[in-house]
Amino acid sequence: MGAVLYFLGMIMLGLYFTFSAVQGQNGLFKRVEVRGEAIALREELASLEAEVARMENLTTRLSDTYLDLDLLDEQARDVLGLIRADEIVIR
Repeated sequence: MGAVLYFLGMIMLGLYFTFSAVQGQNGLFKRVEVRGEAIALREELASLEAEVARMENLTTRLSDTYLDLDLLDEQARDVLGLIRADEIVIR
């Protein structure tokens, strides 16, 4: 009888550790979930870095040290709705 209880105890202990290894806090399923989240966050970081680089470029082009007149004209037309007297606007 003692051997059977010992055997069942070892089986239960093995099942517990197997369950913990697969679905526990640091288990295989959690690892897959964390890797997928890391990939998504890296993609978001790359897109945000590209957006920051674009904004830095526009800021530099409109700064006091370097003024891009074409960009200034484009921004004035877009934001303020300005047009020249000799232009016709078609919408």
